[in-house]
Amino acid sequence: MAASTSRLLPFLSPSKPPVAPFLLRSGGPTSRVSCAATGQTGFFTRLGRLIKEKAKSDVEKIFSGFSKTRENLAVVDELLLYWNLAETDRVLDELEEALLVSDFGPKISFKIVDILRDDIKAGKLKSGAEIKEALKRSVLQLLTSKGGNTELQLGPRKPAVIMVVGVNGGGKTTSLGKLAHRLKNEGVKVLMAAGDTFRAAASDQLEVWAERTGSEIVMAESENAKAPSVLLQAVKRGKEEGYDVILCDTSGRLHTNYKLMEELIACKKAVARVIPGAPNEILLVLDGTTGLNMLQQAREFNEVVGVTGFILTKLDGSARGGCVVSVVDELGIPVKFVGVGEGLDDLQPFDAEAFVDAIFS
Repeated sequence: MAASTSRLLPFLSPSKPPVAPFLLRSGGPTSRVSCAATGQTGFFTRLGRLIKEKAKSDVEKIFSGFSKTRENLAVVDELLLYWNLAETDRVLDELEEALLVSDFGPKISFKIVDILRDDIKAGKLKSGAEIKEALKRSVLQLLTSKGGNTELQLGPRKPAVIMVVGVNGGGKTTSLGKLAHRLKNEGVKVLMAAGDTFRAAASDQLEVWAERTGSEIVMAESENAKAPSVLLQAVKRGKEEGYDVILCDTSGRLHTNYKLMEELIACKKAVARVIPGAPNEILLVLDGTTGLNMLQQAREFNEVVGVTGFILTKLDGSARGGCVVSVVDELGIPVKFVGVGEGLDDLQPFDAEAFVDAIFS
C-alpha cells in the first residue's frame, strides 16, 4: 500500500536537504498541464467550465443518486394528475407534506406552496402540469439565486489550494480522493496534503487515494506533527515544484469542539503564509443522511473558517435530497459537488437544473 522508499523526495538535490519530519511520496506518474503557457487564469477558468460541462454529461448518475428523494416526491404526480380548483387547499397541503418529508425544510416548503397558491388563485396556473413546472421553477430559482457560482474558484495563479473540512464520518477523505481523480482526468498536476493528523488511519487512507489517482502526497513522519505544519510544508512544496492544485485534508471534528475548530483557523493561516489569499476554496463535506441537522454544522464551520462551497455526500442511500435546497437557502453558499455512490466517478459536480430534473422526474 505504501509507496516505495525509492520514490521519496524526488525533487531533492545535495544543495537542498530534506525538511524533517515531512515526506513527499509519489502516487504514480503525473501528467503536466499542456495549456499552462496560455496563462494561469485562463487555465483555471477553463478547468471550472470543463468540470461543469462534465456534470451535464453525467446527468444519469445524478438521476440515480436521488432515487430515494424522487420516490418520496412521486406523490406530487399523483396529486396533480387529477387536479381541480375545488381541491386546491387539500392538494397543496399534501404537496407541502411531501416537501417536508424530503427535508426541504419548513421555511422553504411553506414559501414554495404559498407562491403556488397565489399563482393558482390569480389564474396563472390552470392545470396539474403547469403547477408541477412552477414547483420545479421555484426550487431552481432558490438554488440559482442563493447558491451563486457552483464552479470551483481557483484564483489567478498556481498552485490553487483547496482545503476540505468536515465532521468525522462524513466522507471527507474519500471525497478529497475522488476530487483528485476528477482533476487528474483533466490533466491537472495534483499534490495531496495529509492534514488529518488526529486519526491514525487517515494518512494511510489518503496515501491509497494518491496511488489510485497518480497524485503525490505530503505526509507527517512524526506522530507529534500538527496539521498546520503539514499543510504549510505541502503548500511550500507545491509552490516550489509547480503543482497546479493542492488538496488539503484536515482532521474530522465535531463543530462543537472549540479546540479542534481553532486548529482549522491555524491551518488556514498556515496556507496563507505561503500563498497570500489561499486557500482558494474551503469545501465543507456534509453527510446527506443527516438531513436538516447538517445546517448547524454548516453554520459553525462557516463562522469559523468561511466556507466557500459544500460537498454533499451519501445522497445515494438517503431520502433527504431536499436538504440541498435548505442548506443553500439558509447560508447562500453554493453546493460544488454531490456524492451519489461508492464508485470512483461518483463525486459529481453539482448542477442545479440536473438536480431539479432528477428529483421531480
